[in-house]
Amino acid sequence: MTAPTVGKRGPGGPPAGPGGRRGPDLTSGPIGKTLLMFALPVLGSNVLQSLNGSANAIWVSHVLGEAALTATSNANQIMFLMLGAIFGISMASNILIGQAVGADNTARAKKVIGTSTTFFVVLSISVGLLGFILTPHILDAMGTPGDARRDAIAYLRVIFSAMPFMYFFSYVMMAQRGTGDSRTPFFFSLMTVCLDVILNPLLITGYGPFPKLGIAGSASATLIAQTFTLAVMIWHLRRKDSILILRRHEWGLLKPDFEIIRALVTKGLPMGFQMIIVSLAAVTMMSFVNSYGVHTSAAYGAATQLWTYVQMPAMALGAAVSSMAAQNIGAERMDRVEDVARKGALFAVVFTAIPIVLIFFADPWVLKAFLPGGSPSLPIAVHINSIVLWGFIPFGVAFIFSGIMRATGSVWPPLLAMVISLWGVRVPLANFLEPHLGADAIWIAFPVGSSTTLLLAGGYYLWGPWRKSKMLSSMSAPGRAPAAEAAADA
Repeated sequence: MTAPTVGKRGPGGPPAGPGGRRGPDLTSGPIGKTLLMFALPVLGSNVLQSLNGSANAIWVSHVLGEAALTATSNANQIMFLMLGAIFGISMASNILIGQAVGADNTARAKKVIGTSTTFFVVLSISVGLLGFILTPHILDAMGTPGDARRDAIAYLRVIFSAMPFMYFFSYVMMAQRGTGDSRTPFFFSLMTVCLDVILNPLLITGYGPFPKLGIAGSASATLIAQTFTLAVMIWHLRRKDSILILRRHEWGLLKPDFEIIRALVTKGLPMGFQMIIVSLAAVTMMSFVNSYGVHTSAAYGAATQLWTYVQMPAMALGAAVSSMAAQNIGAERMDRVEDVARKGALFAVVFTAIPIVLIFFADPWVLKAFLPGGSPSLPIAVHINSIVLWGFIPFGVAFIFSGIMRATGSVWPPLLAMVISLWGVRVPLANFLEPHLGADAIWIAFPVGSSTTLLLAGGYYLWGPWRKSKMLSSMSAPGRAPAAEAAADA
């Protein structure tokens, strides 16, 4: 008996989704246009999330002061660290779903969804509890300034309580992208950001009937917005008969499949470790920054708010190339995977350079959104940007190559490249140069580390055996499509 399929493709058209509706197809058509059209909603979601974080930072800094902004900067580093424990699992599931959709195999996609949902829920709850317990100890290890420590603990306690909802929200969004749909996640990102932006000042200041929660109000707004939007998103997917929703007769698929669990662990954890490695390096760099006092810490916090926008095009393109490559790998179209990598790298250079140039010429005015005009932190932040910003271009290209390799199941080389560049170059270089250059050693280490990442990731992409990798042992390694099929898309 043949496996059920996601839907038959019509001539030149996308596959039909469940119930006969036509769904996204990333395995045919012009690659450049398809990649951009898929990446734009992802970029929009990232922009919305960063605008949300920036709006929160503006309210915290202007209402509660620089110490509170330092607290949120330190707390956010910890939150991203814990995110690494979840990211890899959701990314591995995303890739498995994408490969199943590309192969038109609904049965395999449903098995991946059921197993990864169970595994993800258990893991996210565990991470939230662990983070809640260890928050004070981690903040102490970071050397968080004393005048910011209490606020940081209050903020993180609420964030970690919300973590299972926050991370399941992210998981469902990534799973939708695995099916080829990046538009629906964008609209729900818009909903959660609007709610968060509205609730943030109300809960911080206690306006009207709302309780005055101070810095904890900012975290509480995130909790409420993410939880409400998650519930609406699941209802929407159920109403649309999405492949991601398991009906009552499919609940047996929630029983874990051990081959899929093995893939989620062996492929997902290295991807998660990469996030943890990045976050640990950021925490270590933050401890260097904190040693220079609250003004430098506040300047660094303000600068990092802008860096999120600089990284967004590459992050969006990285997510897009992973989903697009996964579907083409499932369809055995490695010729298109190679083209996705080339066009993705070119787009990463162009669309990362644009915000860098804009910020470079807009300083210091743009930084005044996060710091008072007369703050001694302002010139420090301008100086930091003048050194660090340019390193995001090689980082963006490396992110594309890593995303392509991960989509095949080759997850260890990108991790090793990140370990070497961050812990073998960036952190030691900052530590070595600091006695001679002071805080400038920290800023110089950023672009040097990013360039090292590109050299390592790019080298493995060109000459490594990543094309022979696979996510599941039951799947054949991806091969090239016939020449006639490749010509049909030309």
